[in-house]
Amino acid sequence: MEFSALWISLKTAATATVIVFVLGVLAARWRLHFKGRTFDILDGILMFPLALPPTVVGLGLLLIFGRQSPLGSVLQDIGINIVFSWPAAVVAATVVSFPLMYQTLRAAFMQIDPALIDVARIFGFSEWRILWQVMLPLSWAGVAAGLVLCFMRALGEFGATLMIAGNIPGRTQTAPIAIFFSVEAGEMAQAGILSAIILGVSVCVVLIMGLLSRRRDH
Repeated sequence: MEFSALWISLKTAATATVIVFVLGVLAARWRLHFKGRTFDILDGILMFPLALPPTVVGLGLLLIFGRQSPLGSVLQDIGINIVFSWPAAVVAATVVSFPLMYQTLRAAFMQIDPALIDVARIFGFSEWRILWQVMLPLSWAGVAAGLVLCFMRALGEFGATLMIAGNIPGRTQTAPIAIFFSVEAGEMAQAGILSAIILGVSVCVVLIMGLLSRRRDH
């Protein structure tokens, strides 16, 4: 039984969740300052990875980071190759899970009483300090929900990862990809074991975040 795919999935999901958390917090906080149709359109663009089929997202990433693209050429010149590497799997997981974190945190931030933020400003808190010491603690439920959703979405990512990272055992083959190709090869036992482990990990993540949320509420 080969468990390298499981390890790759776990470290990819964990890395992507950390990146998405930081980007989601910054994007959601920035969005609170702006209103209007233009920014509503921007919200729609940020939601594209969630609305589009994963293979379409993967194709877009392939066009952006491929060797023939302007960005891909620049990265290639400095010795960085994203396509068909583990960082490509992280990029794919980050892109497809970002909308979940962004929308969850934005909704949580909008529920905060503006008077509390004004009080923090009166006491001399900087905007950065308000974000990390006032807004995030008050939005803990939304943060926890966003983390769980993003981790599980990244853990189960398949289409975009296969397009940009490929299926290289021991390097870019994640558990969902390994399950798919195991089924194609008729190795149902291996596919079943990997599926059961992924299910168990997902259940554990949900239970742990629920426990942390209840402890914080008390």
